[in-house]
Amino acid sequence: MTRFTLAAATALLALSTAALAHDYKVGALVIDHPMAFNTAPTAKSGGGYLTITNTGETADRLIGVRADYPKVELHTTEEKDGIARMMHVEAIDIPAGETVALEPGGLHVMFMGLGGNGFDVGDKIPATLIFEQSGELEVEFSVEERGTAVGHDHGNHGKTN
Repeated sequence: MTRFTLAAATALLALSTAALAHDYKVGALVIDHPMAFNTAPTAKSGGGYLTITNTGETADRLIGVRADYPKVELHTTEEKDGIARMMHVEAIDIPAGETVALEPGGLHVMFMGLGGNGFDVGDKIPATLIFEQSGELEVEFSVEERGTAVGHDHGNHGKTN
């Protein structure tokens, strides 16, 4: 009985760890922790964040994202004259052997046209990442509360206020 309980607990821990990690793989690319922060109910857009690690020897590019919203684009944030502006980018380079972070204040996915249906904590946003070399990969962005992403420092980046 003890062995069964220990085995069951180990299996449950492995499953829950995998569920928390929510990473994906296509070709040599590992996509980790696709997530978005909750938004106001009236928000017209929301950002999506993740990391992409290229474990291969050939560069790739993220060339698009599809999701069930009127418009989904790749964006970067640029500061000009003290004002941060989000700018559309055609693609995001993923150099061989490197990790690229899509995070607040930098590169990110922009889901536009929410139409009064903001992101709520616990929501899952199905999307398809489109890579130039590796093809397409279906992922789910998990909606999390701002400032409570366990094990991930999105938005805060080690800075204290």
